[in-house]
Amino acid sequence: MADAKVIPFGEEPRSRRKAKRPGRGSRRSALAPVPEPRGRAGEEPAAGAPEELPGASWERRIAGGLRFLRRRLTGEYEVDDFGYDEELTDQVLMTLLRPFYEKYFRVEVKGIENIPADGGALIVANHSGTLPLDGLMLQVAVHDNHPAERHLRLLAADLVFVLPVINELARKAGHTLACAEDAQRLLERGELVGVMPEGFKGIGKPFSDRYKLQRFGRGGFVSTALRAGVPIVPCSIVGAEEIYPKIGDAKTLARVLGFPYFPLTPTFPWLGPLGLVPLPTKWTIQFGEPILTDGYPPEAADDPMLMFNLTDQVRETIQHTLYKLLVQRRSVFF
Repeated sequence: MADAKVIPFGEEPRSRRKAKRPGRGSRRSALAPVPEPRGRAGEEPAAGAPEELPGASWERRIAGGLRFLRRRLTGEYEVDDFGYDEELTDQVLMTLLRPFYEKYFRVEVKGIENIPADGGALIVANHSGTLPLDGLMLQVAVHDNHPAERHLRLLAADLVFVLPVINELARKAGHTLACAEDAQRLLERGELVGVMPEGFKGIGKPFSDRYKLQRFGRGGFVSTALRAGVPIVPCSIVGAEEIYPKIGDAKTLARVLGFPYFPLTPTFPWLGPLGLVPLPTKWTIQFGEPILTDGYPPEAADDPMLMFNLTDQVRETIQHTLYKLLVQRRSVFF
């Protein structure tokens, strides 16, 4: 298989130089080209537009799929310096995740207008669920609900990039190592970056501690936002805590495997592979009002008191919103 073209960092990918894509309401199958214009319901087709022939839609989908495969085999696609493959993400990965997002977890999104239409921004969210499905659902939520269909570039832990297969998929989906240098490069380029400061402490906490935020580290994400001069958007996710209720931890097995924890849930490992199926909880993702950082002087990024205050402000905003959403929730599953 031929190698993909690597876009030098700072050069816009060809796909980003195209005309603005339609919003979520106009989303189509990833492999289907734009259909011919039609009249409104009950009206004749628009003037000059040929009538749809039986099977024409499937023919277009097959043709589009074959063109996609040819580009993958010949290497006629683009990736950036981090290995991000926008075409594969849009046409394959998002398509695979969307049924879980729309039908299984039935995610409801609030406050999407708080994410800037363009330019860099740092989305800071709580982390939970034993397995990091919340990050994937967050990516779909931003892309499918934002008017500009923005892509979220998640910062991931080292473990993600040492696991076979997962490593490649994460890079292709736009994930990168959770370090200040990579985050700042993406933000300065105008990307939307997502971080979950709780890390393994959040995703691996016991079920008894659900929706109680863990420590947000040393506030490195605030320093990165200050240096890049981008807004911080707090994000609260409700529903992910219950997909794999962690009731125990096989610590010895975790050490042997090199994992931060080895979860025991009511279904795993007792039901074998069936225990890996998450519970179909109802999710809500709410984006809060952005916290602006461009008004601070350059030296503010080295002020420990300011970083502590901003970190605490973000954490308290997320925690307060979690409690509010929990009060409003009718049921874990509905």
